[in-house]
Amino acid sequence: MPGVSGSKENLRLQTVIVTVGGLLMVAKFVAYFMTNSVAILTDAMESIVNILAGSVGLYALYISPKPPDEDHPYGHGRAEVISAAFEGSLILLAGLIIIVSAIQGLRSPPEISDLDFGLIIIFLAALVNLVMGRAAIKIGRKNRSQALEASGKHLCTDTLDSFGIILGLLVVYFGMKLGYDVAWIDPAIALLFGIIISSTAYKVLKSTVDTVMDRADPAVVSEITDTIIKNRHSTWIDIHGLRVKKYGIDYSVDLHATFPKFMTVEEVEKETEHLRSCLKKKFGQGLELNIKAEPCRDFSCVICALDCDERGCDFVKSLEWTEDNMVEQKQHRLDDE
Repeated sequence: MPGVSGSKENLRLQTVIVTVGGLLMVAKFVAYFMTNSVAILTDAMESIVNILAGSVGLYALYISPKPPDEDHPYGHGRAEVISAAFEGSLILLAGLIIIVSAIQGLRSPPEISDLDFGLIIIFLAALVNLVMGRAAIKIGRKNRSQALEASGKHLCTDTLDSFGIILGLLVVYFGMKLGYDVAWIDPAIALLFGIIISSTAYKVLKSTVDTVMDRADPAVVSEITDTIIKNRHSTWIDIHGLRVKKYGIDYSVDLHATFPKFMTVEEVEKETEHLRSCLKKKFGQGLELNIKAEPCRDFSCVICALDCDERGCDFVKSLEWTEDNMVEQKQHRLDDE
């Protein structure tokens, strides 16, 4: 589960990504100057994006775990969202630059040379990116880091782009060896992957907009509801009004809980603390739970099996809790099933 150790793990991996990314960028530009290939320039341009975005991501991962303060009562987790948005913008810019360069290359195909050495460099760089990208996605998902996961997806996309470029340039390489005029294929490949890169930028930017707009993450909501259901007490008559907000690797959860009228304030507090501890055990100390305790109503009796002197009608059966009814903004009745 995410926490201080998870934040440090995110920071270490992002530092490696930025450092290695710098070395790969230099290698790709060496390959470009050797070959004069627009397609390889495409790969090198995306490496610049990797460095800039990775550096911003590194800062975001450094600042996001900081605890809430007077100026940031909900913590600093949204720094990761800013980082992901910045990365998406850079990816889009790189994609547009590549498209423009590719169109110019189609009008006047470049003279390509030493393509064999360039291909070897790009292939090795792609393998390194693949390893780092898969590691970043795995660790990012484990620690619920949007910035690190965005970096991982970017690196994996970069790897796929590189392999696509390599396949296309192999056609160019063997075509040139056989004496065919295939130089136009090089900028055509760059154009194709410029469009793919721009599409990736759209997905990253959409994800950050969803976070800013507090769009619910279905997977997280499902995990929270499952945890509550598994730890349900008989005194928890109803849970509703469930809302989840994401702040970096942390979550803010709001819900309404219905308790019997006969319970004292101390007893209600004990039950809410148990509910809080169950969720923190699952999601870590980064989860903030806000519970509004509500007394039961007369219509709650039919779904409450407790022995109660204030019962207004007989118990019929317990209400089955589901993800759908737990997010509703009302206390439930039996006919809500």
